[in-house]
This record gives sequence, C-alpha cells and structure tokens, in this order.
Amino acid sequence: MKNPIIVPELRELILANKNAEIANFCRTGHPAIVAELISALSSKEVWQILKNAERPLRAEIFSHLDVDLQEDLVTTLNREELVHLLADMAPDDRADLFKRMTDEKQEAVLPALAHAEREDIRRLSAYEEGTAGSVMTSDYAMLPAQITAAQAIDRLRREAPNKETIYYAYVVDENRKLIGSVSLKDLILSRPNATIDEIMQKEVLFTRIHDDQEDAVRKIQKYDLIALPVVNEKDSLVGIITYDDAIDVINQENTEDMEKLMAIGGSHEHAVYSKTSSWGHFKNRAGWVVVLAMLGLISGLIVQKFEGLLLQFTILATFMPMLADTGGNTGSQSATLVVRALALKEISNKDVLAVLLKEFKVAILLGLLLGMITFGRVLLTGGEILLPEGCTIAIIGSAIALALSLQVVTATLIGAGLPMVASFLKLDPAVVASPALTTIVDITGLLIYFYTIKLIVGI
Repeated sequence: MKNPIIVPELRELILANKNAEIANFCRTGHPAIVAELISALSSKEVWQILKNAERPLRAEIFSHLDVDLQEDLVTTLNREELVHLLADMAPDDRADLFKRMTDEKQEAVLPALAHAEREDIRRLSAYEEGTAGSVMTSDYAMLPAQITAAQAIDRLRREAPNKETIYYAYVVDENRKLIGSVSLKDLILSRPNATIDEIMQKEVLFTRIHDDQEDAVRKIQKYDLIALPVVNEKDSLVGIITYDDAIDVINQENTEDMEKLMAIGGSHEHAVYSKTSSWGHFKNRAGWVVVLAMLGLISGLIVQKFEGLLLQFTILATFMPMLADTGGNTGSQSATLVVRALALKEISNKDVLAVLLKEFKVAILLGLLLGMITFGRVLLTGGEILLPEGCTIAIIGSAIALALSLQVVTATLIGAGLPMVASFLKLDPAVVASPALTTIVDITGLLIYFYTIKLIVGI
C-alpha cells in the first residue's frame, strides 16, 4: 500500500538536495518497503531517490517497483544509467526488464553491457513465455564432485555475494551435466576432507527448460524446495527457479484460473485491475457475456413454450428462481472442484468415469436433501393456491421436489463433465466449463422442470 503521508517529506528532501538523507532512507528499510513508499511519486522523483542509493541496493529497490513504473523509469534514463542498472540487477529480473524495453533501447544498451551479462540476457530472453526457462535465473551455485567439503565452503563463501541462493549447490561434471546436489547444512556437518561426491544427493529433482512453468513450480510447492534446477535436452544445468519466483508464478496462475472461470478474457496478469482502463475491462468481459446472453434466449423460448402450464399452475413460477439458483450452485461447485483437481494433476481425463460416479453419489444425496426441503416448503405455503380439479398440493409438491432433485443431479454431472471433456479435447477446462455451465444448466433445468410437472400432473 502506497503511503501518501511520507510523499511530502520525500519531495522536500529532493527539493533541498539532501542526498545523504535520501541515501540513508534507502538503506534503513527493506527494499520492498522502500519501493512501496516511493511508488506514489512521479517517475522522475523516483529516480531522484534511487540515484542516491548505492548501486546494488538501487537495483534491488527497482526490482520491487510495479512493472508499469519500471517501464516509465526506463524511458527517462540515459544509456549509462540504464546500463549500470541492468548490470546490477539479478539475471532473471534483468532479462524480464530487457524484454519489456523498446527495440531502440535494447539496441542501445546491449553493446554497452559486459559480454557475460549480454549473453546471459540473450539466453534468458530467448525462452518462450510460460516455460520453466522464462522464469529461471542463471545466478546459482555450482560445485565439482572432486573437491572437499572445506574447499566447497570456502568457494561458496567467496561466491555468496553474487548468488541468489547458496543454501543448495548443484554438482556438475566437466560437461555441466547435473549429477547431484548438496546443501549448505550437509557441507557444514560433514568432515572437512570428505569429498562432494561422498556427501551429495545423487537423486535430484529438476525440470527442463521447455516444461510448463506451472508444472515446475508445483514441484517446488510439493517438495518444499528452496530452488529447483533447470536442465536442457543434454541434462546440462542452465539455471534454477527460486521459491520467490515460484510464488509469483503461482499467483499469476491462480489469477488466470479465477478470471477464466468467470469468463474474463485478457492477459490474466497478477494485480492489474487498477491499471486496466474501463474500456479494457469492457473488452475482456463483453465477448462471453454477449454470447451467453444470446444462448440465454433459449431459456426464454422454453418458458414461452410452457406459458400455458404456468398460467394453469401459477405456483410453478415461484420455484423457478430456486431451480435456476440451485442448479447453478451445484454445477459450479462440481466444476470448480474438478477444474482445480485437473490443474493440480490430481486427476486426468482418463479418470472421467470415476469422477462422474463420485459426483453422481454426491448429487443423489444433495438432491434428496433439497427435494425434501422443497416438498415441505410447498406443503407449508401452498395450501391456499387454487389448483385444477383432481390435482392436490401434495402432487404438485412431489413434482416440484422431483424436478429440483433431477436438476441437482444433472447440473452436478454437467459441472463435472464439461471440464473433463475440455481436458480430453486439449482445451482449457476453466475457459470451457464455467462460462458455458450456467447457460447449459438453465436450459436443461427448465426442460426437466416443465416436463416433470407435465408427466406427474398428467397434462
């Protein structure tokens, strides 16, 4: 949350050129907190703050700024300032920023960077978005298998300032092929003359550069890893995905799944609601809304077809909202659970029969419960309603209760089945299931409702 109270004080420091106090302000807080506090300033004022911080700290604070503010700052910096900033940033953050820069900026700064940094940017920027390679960093600790624990600790001590994490070091052979891993704890507790080959874990969890980023971070989440090594087709170590980047990916994927479930288009980036214009939100949401509204006309046609039945039994109209809401709720519950299970790889489209059977059992129990409640509701409140000769309130109550129970069962099975069908067809279950679910459930529910009433009442 941006703090408007501190903004006037920061502006006073800038106007008074109190650079020492500004530098102290940058040092005394966590870089994320400093970034949060200065985000309420203009991009020009933000740079007046950042340029007084020490270079490594400046890059760290910059990395915590909002993406749009970073982009604004990049456009205002001269070549030398931008080169220094890129050089001090973490490799993955540097590559992300580089990809968001204009072609002109990229061509200007790339030749000015050191060869190692230039090649690192080119390599990390080349990986397709959404893959493990696109979220990894090349800033990791690497050890040969032949050195001793004492030598390894000494090496890590020297490399620690320039590495994202040294809690795990990855053991490679002469061709950089990943052959094991060793934790800092294991190194400290081992005999000083024990070789890395003796103490390393030879079975290492890893992901490949072209694997889906969500699959990669799920490994970090499942196995409580600090980092996950990334290898290429030759099993050579090329980077690691750290837990902080994994959290960012999980947030992004959760945002994407939630918005897709609600039939919202767009980029599905995390925390972009306030940055998206009203027109942008309109474009993201209008498509599905219009399509579903057109399909909703079918529901109107069904009601129109049974208009005579409604006029004859006015009590039926009072239970139509309950029918629609109950079907939508039970279907959405089922769809949400199945979509989530598919996303977490708990189930696959091969499990369709088992999933439908389980949901059918749940639906039967829900249908019985809601049917009894509905039957009691009709008996208690429908005694004064005029009915045609030969038809009692108990018959009407039974018909409505049975229709509602059948609606619960069909809605639940549709909610479970749509994501499974989408998965089988290689479509996104979240996109297919939720937007279509409500409309389909409404149409099937009305058909079940009216035909059940006609069958039981005998019209």
